[in-house]
Amino acid sequence: MKEGELPLHKKVYELLRKHIKEGIYAEGDLLPSENELCGLHNATRPTIRKALDRLANEGFIQKQQGKGSIVKAAPKGIGILSITGTTSAIGSENLETIIIVKPEIRPWTKAFSFELTDFEKELGCIYLERLRLVNKKPVFFDTTMIPNINLPRFTSRNFENNSLFSILREHYQIDVTGGEQKIQAIIANETLQSFFELNPGAPILQLDRKIATNKNDFFFYSQVYCNASEFALYGTF
Repeated sequence: MKEGELPLHKKVYELLRKHIKEGIYAEGDLLPSENELCGLHNATRPTIRKALDRLANEGFIQKQQGKGSIVKAAPKGIGILSITGTTSAIGSENLETIIIVKPEIRPWTKAFSFELTDFEKELGCIYLERLRLVNKKPVFFDTTMIPNINLPRFTSRNFENNSLFSILREHYQIDVTGGEQKIQAIIANETLQSFFELNPGAPILQLDRKIATNKNDFFFYSQVYCNASEFALYGTF
């Protein structure tokens, strides 16, 4: 396998995931059988099963003995609590991302309410701010800090209307595996009132998140403000 090339099971996963997201396979549809996928992708059954297991773990399909892999309906609400990411949960056609601060390298001593290790402090972080709209309505404002390590050309990538989780997964083979988050209700300050078109004194949710990945000791951090007045939050984490 060439350097930077995705393993075959990840290629199969990405393709099937894309087809499900685009509606090629709709809710209730059966995916091709394992044997058919093996032939289509010139892959072994363990390779195909890895791809299908990941789709099942992320809620895209349900595997039924004797029947196959059945496409599931997308959960209702906003999946800010899900390890699959907001774009996956909402759908890119309904989500617009506006970059407030483009990715830039900065020093850091703390990541919101989370303490950093000395190693993380030495690395510095890649910092960005985004405003995210659902069906043209501003719903999220988030600040993200990512350790500045082994992420070549990261600051030059286009994050406008693109998923951060997908960029990390597809270009750097960094998968989100879980994490920790702290949620509290606060009163929106003037900046948040402006972003979310709120009146003074309006409540808003603040989520501080420490996100774990498949790379040892590689965490990234985000602080998300959410106007949940018209949307429910859901998901497992």
